[in-house]
Amino acid sequence: MPRKKADSKRRSGCPLNASVEILGDRWSLLIIRDMMLRGFRTYKEFLGSYEGIATNILADRLRKLIAHGIITTEKNPLDGRKVIYSLTPKGIDLAPVLTEMVLWAAAHEDTANQALVHEMRKDKEKFTSAIRQRWAETARAPKRFRSLRSQRLRDVDARRARRGQH
Repeated sequence: MPRKKADSKRRSGCPLNASVEILGDRWSLLIIRDMMLRGFRTYKEFLGSYEGIATNILADRLRKLIAHGIITTEKNPLDGRKVIYSLTPKGIDLAPVLTEMVLWAAAHEDTANQALVHEMRKDKEKFTSAIRQRWAETARAPKRFRSLRSQRLRDVDARRARRGQH
């Protein structure tokens, strides 16, 4: 994917500054987390996330993530009034970044979902490769199946919810 030219509205040309300006708020990162780890693809799924994002903030962050090429949309084949969100290759490239953020927080803060942390620590490369593969398979799936989250992800979410984990 070609690199985007430096945005004249940015405070500087520093790469870290560019990252912070694109991803620096918690809601954007949590949306990406929910897509990568929980398989969320719809507005309704994002609204149901543990952190309770407000509708106006969700709509704004989704627009920004689309504008920056992190996610993309397509019409829901089951209901043309709705859209399905997908990570772009640029968005999928954030998997190692989010993995490191999770591991950093787990090392320095009291956090939940130790099963996920253990899986990441055991083999980071395998973990991020699995995310990439899952999104590649989603992209190849027939459109009518793209909006459906896998049963495995639903089962994992149900178990985590029962245990109070994120």
